[in-house]
Order: sequence, then structure tokens, then C-alpha cells
Amino acid sequence: MSSQLNMVQPEQQTAALATSGNEAVTGPRQPSRVWKFLTALKESEWQAMLGLFTLFLVAYFLPVGNPRFDNAVSESLQLAKWYAREHVLLCLIPAFFIAGAIAVFVSQASVMKYLGPRANKVLAYGVASISGTVLAVCSCTVLPLFAGIYRMGAGLGPASAFLYSGPAINVLAIVLSARILGIELGVARAIGAVVFSVLVGLIMHLIYRKEEQAKAIAHASLPEPVVLRPLWQNALFFASMIGILVFANWGRPMNDSGPWYAVYASRWTITAGFSLLLGVVLVLWFGIRWWAVAVAALPVAILSARFPQQPLVPFVAGIVGLALIARTGNDESREWAESTWTFAKQIIPLLFIGVIVAGLLLGRPGHEGLIPSEWVEQAVGGNSLRANFLASLSGAFMYFATLTEVPIVQGLLGSGMGKGPALALLLAGPALSLPSMLVLRSIMGLQKTVVFVSIVVAMATISGIVYGSIF
Repeated sequence: MSSQLNMVQPEQQTAALATSGNEAVTGPRQPSRVWKFLTALKESEWQAMLGLFTLFLVAYFLPVGNPRFDNAVSESLQLAKWYAREHVLLCLIPAFFIAGAIAVFVSQASVMKYLGPRANKVLAYGVASISGTVLAVCSCTVLPLFAGIYRMGAGLGPASAFLYSGPAINVLAIVLSARILGIELGVARAIGAVVFSVLVGLIMHLIYRKEEQAKAIAHASLPEPVVLRPLWQNALFFASMIGILVFANWGRPMNDSGPWYAVYASRWTITAGFSLLLGVVLVLWFGIRWWAVAVAALPVAILSARFPQQPLVPFVAGIVGLALIARTGNDESREWAESTWTFAKQIIPLLFIGVIVAGLLLGRPGHEGLIPSEWVEQAVGGNSLRANFLASLSGAFMYFATLTEVPIVQGLLGSGMGKGPALALLLAGPALSLPSMLVLRSIMGLQKTVVFVSIVVAMATISGIVYGSIF
């Protein structure tokens, strides 16, 4: 037995020596060139390669020629065109000037005092929840204003309440809802919007209470603000700009009579009055030279007389004049111009991306995108949990200009939509949109944006179920 083992061992030793000799000659197995190339790539290069590959696949399989796809592309561009004409000049740019002014002319300590984590809760949430009755803006226009107060130190709770209430609590839209959709639905929308704004703010505050407490501690160490001018002068300054924003965008009511229509018919005269007030305030208390304001106002007056039926032309001239006198004025006004531009370049690109995507998927009011409208109509019938959830979720991603949600809901009700889902859409739709979500992510981060949207959708769903079970 031992002799057999001895006979085998030399053979094994010879094989081992042969293998060892081959490794000594050739060395260990080398990785392939492809593997070396892949492992040498940085993470950024991997992302670039993946992006290019994805872009290639999208372009390669692009369904050009398909009628629904071609129509959806046309709708997205039409919506972007409409948005640029109707909202950027009249809504967003005045809102950017207001947001820039908040960042420059309102001290952080003052914002923290009235809207910060340690502020009186009744005062903070009361001001935030009723702001929509004054502003009457859409979900995108409120974003610069929200960014202004949030970055100046406002508590997340009051800031979130303001973010919801700005587009949701619109007196004219609520009155229109009551007249067209029924008094019960109008009253339910009014009560729901006010209650929602407070609850949304309180829930956001409770979820991020540790962060809010840290902000409150930081507030305690802030120095007393240096008062450059009395509060009433700043208030008049902001009131003049808010007046321009509100009345330049005053929507046309359904009937050509009554006080709402009288305001609509005189909206440009009222806007001109607030513009004149702004010019006087800038000269008296903000260090702008009177001749600069006069030079800026001269083209506005000439264009108003030359194009009386096209008020947007002198309005644009006024915006350009305000930007020039702010940019060429004193240090404080130049800082105002720079802050306004900072908000604009951050928000506008994201809004247009969101508008194009929303138009591609959902189309414009009365026009279809990639998602057939009958899918939505079939999904929101009755008062089930699914119907209310889908109504609030679809409303959250759609873009509603001020007052447009009323005729849309009217059409959906005529197509079989339940009253509960109708309320859910009215509570979630005007306050949210896909474009606003993209901007919110850049302002307060992805997590807070997801939480805010989820709270609004969940509360709208619950409200719809309760309302639908009663009526």
C-alpha cells in the first residue's frame, strides 16, 4: 500500500511542478482589457454613459407618427406657449420681485418673530391661512413667495400653510364653485381649504419638530434687526407690489355684471394706480432718484396711449423699467435686483420642464395628452376610496390656472364623476402641480416635498370620502 502511494506521489509532484512552472512563466491570469476599462470608469462617467444610452433608446423608439403621441407633443408645446404668455409676465415676474424684496428689505429676525418656530401660533397660522384671500395666485406663482419667507427663517409649519393657502383659498374661485357646482360643494371647498392650510402646516411642523426646535434655538442668538425704515413704509411698499400682482391677474367672472366684473373691467386702471404708488414709495423711502422713476414711467405712458387694447405691452415696459432702476440704484436696490434674478433663474427652468411634461401626459383643459381623459372619468365615478384617491392624485399632478379648475370639474361631474372625488380634486388640484413639485424639491428638498404632497393628497382623499358619504 505504501509502495503504491510512493509511486503516485512523484506523478502528482511532477504535475504540481509543471503547473507551478507554467504560472512562473505566464504569471497569474490577467483581467481583460474590457474589465480594466469598466473598473477604471468613475461614477460620473458611468452616469454619463447611462444617460447617453437612455437618450439613444428614447430617440430610437420615439413613436413619431402615432396620432396620440403627436397630439400630446403639440399639447405640451401649446401649454408651454400659453403658460409663457399668460403667467410668466403677469404672475411670476411680479412674484419674483416680491420674493427678492422679502429677502432684502425684510430682516430675518422679523420673519422669525412673526412666522418662526417660536412665533405666536395663532398669529402665524392665521396670517398664513388667510393669505390666499389676498393673493389669489396659482400653485406656481406662490412658489417664489414661499421660497422668500422660508429661506428667511419662517417656520416650516406656517410656511407650508402659506404654500397651500396661497392658491387654494381664492375667494372668486370659491364663489364660482358655489354658483356653478352647487352651494354645498362651494361651502365644502371653502371650509376644507381653510382647515387644510392649518392642518397641513401643523402636520409638517410635527413631523420635522426637531429641525424646527433647532431653528428656534438659532433664532434666540440672532441680534436685534437694524431698523432702516418704519414698518408701515415697508408694508406700503409690499402692498403696492401685491396690488400689481393681484389686479393684473384678476380673472374674468362668468357673468358680465356685478362687483366682480366691475373690478375685472377696471383691473388695468387699478394696476396702474398701484404702479404709481410703488414709484412714489421707491422715491420717498428707498433711495431711488425721482428722475429715474420718471424715465422708466415715460415709455409705459406712451405705450398705454399707443396700444390701449394691448395692456400687456406697457406692463412689460414697466417691468423692464423697474428692473433697470433697481439694478442701477443704490446698494440696497441692486441687492433687490440680484435677489430677484436668483429666484428667477432657479425657478423658471424647472417650471417650464414641469409644464411641458404635464402637457405631454395630461394635455390642456379640454384637450387630451398621452393619458386618455376617459380613463380619468371612468376612474373617479362613485365615492370609493380608489375614486377619491385617484381624483386627488390626478389633481395634484395636473396644472390648474386660477379659476380653470371649476369648468374642468363641471365637465367631469357631467361625465359621471362623484361629488366626493370632485371635492378631492378641488382641494388638491389648485394647490399642487407637477411643475410646482419640481420647484419645491429645489427649495426644501425631496423628502419634505414628498411629505407635503402626500399630506395634501391623503387629506383631500379623506375629505372626499366624508363629503361623498354625506351628500
